[in-house]
Formats: sequence, structure tokens, C-alpha cells
Amino acid sequence: MNFETRAEITWCPGCGNFGILKAFKEAVEELKEEFPPENFVISSGIGCHGKIVDYINLNSFYSIHGRALSNLEGMRLINDKLVCIGFVGDGDIYAEGISHLIFAAKRNVNITAVVHDNRAYSLTTGQFTPTSPSKFRGKSTPEGAPEDPINPIALMLSAGATFVARGFAGDAEHLKWLFKEAIRHKGFSFIDVLQPCVTFFNTFSFYRKHCYKLEEAGHDPTDFGKALEKALEWNYNDEGENVKIPIGIFYKAEKETYEERI
Repeated sequence: MNFETRAEITWCPGCGNFGILKAFKEAVEELKEEFPPENFVISSGIGCHGKIVDYINLNSFYSIHGRALSNLEGMRLINDKLVCIGFVGDGDIYAEGISHLIFAAKRNVNITAVVHDNRAYSLTTGQFTPTSPSKFRGKSTPEGAPEDPINPIALMLSAGATFVARGFAGDAEHLKWLFKEAIRHKGFSFIDVLQPCVTFFNTFSFYRKHCYKLEEAGHDPTDFGKALEKALEWNYNDEGENVKIPIGIFYKAEKETYEERI
């Protein structure tokens, strides 16, 4: 299966979303013996990322701004055979949807959240988002954003997420592995994907230069303290020459799921 649809892909040429699309399709194909494709349900929020549900031939639900995860939570409570994946954006889930994100993590619902984090509101032509650096110059902030960005990895660790990871859309093979591990994980899985916007905030070269893989650095994902330490290594604001950006699995733990408690 290639999971293609007849929908025309309207992302800008070179968009980081293509890497996420490729990695996810390949992950689902490689997992089909463990998780039949007909059991998958994907949902999205509002933004450039949201179009992904049109480009993958799986059960899908187009949500409203920030609500993709709450819809998937309801689906899981009704049918625990479903493999629920939420594709959300940084402006979508870290702003209007942040309460839903925190509570999905707190409850340990058995769903996966994939954040297309381009650090800009690109669909509306380049305003700053909760993860934009303070120097971000966009349509709404021509002199730079007047606030510092949040750290999603640290936020999810403190909220109780049992699988916390970061990926890079420019490394589809590594991202595919993260998707497979997240889907296999029993509980709430979170992946913040650094997904450059080539039109309004092209960070491809920066990430290629500064990202390194946690698993190659010997990180122990069962150590919460070390996970938090690694989460704070890059604060989404510092873009200097000495920046180190860890990608991979920060933390992974076993815990009773919300569905089991219910």
C-alpha cells in the first residue's frame, strides 16, 4: 500500500511537511502486521499541517483549531482498537489547543500527538507562534516577537506524558523510527517535529548543523531527570553558533492509561 489519495498537494515546494508525510506513510506500511491500516484514525487541526489528512488514505477527521486531540480521546474511549494519531501545528496546539494537549498528557490517553512545529503561522502568512524565537520578525511583529517561546519538551515532561520525543522533518528515516516507537507505545505519545517553513521561516540549514541524536549520545530515556536536563539544553530561543539541539526519545515510561482507568 502507498496510502496515496487523489488530492492535489498544495504545500510549498520544499516544505518540511513533505518529510513528515513520507515518514508517516512508511511507518504505517512497516507496522501493518502489528496495526492494520483500517484501524488507524488520523485527525488534524487548522494550519498548513492540517492538509495532511487529505493526503493519506486512512480514516480521518478534520478538527477545528486546537481540538484534534480531544476528538481522538473520544474515539479511543468508544473503540480501544483504534490507533489514533493527531497531526497538529505549533500555533494550533500550543496556543488555542494547549489545555487539550496538557490534559491528554496528564490523563495518559493512548493516542499519539505529532506537532508540525515550524515556529510560524505560515497559513496566514507568517505571524509568530508560541515557539517562535523572540527575535522573530513576521507580519505581526516587524520588530521582533515581544515574548520568549515556550519549551514543549519540558512542558510535556512536567504534564506527565509517558513518551516524549523530538524529530526533524529533514531526517525522514529517523522520524519514521520515532513514529513507529510512538505508535507502539501504550499511553500518550508526543513528538515535536522541527518542520521548517521554506517561505516564512526557513530553518533547514540551522537544524542540519545543530541537531544531534539522543540515542547516539547514549541518553537513557527511562531517566526522567536526564530527560528534563536534555529538554532544557535548547530553549527554542537561542540560535547561536554553539547551540546543540537534541532529537530522539527524551523519555519513555509505562503507566496505566486513561482508558484502563475508565
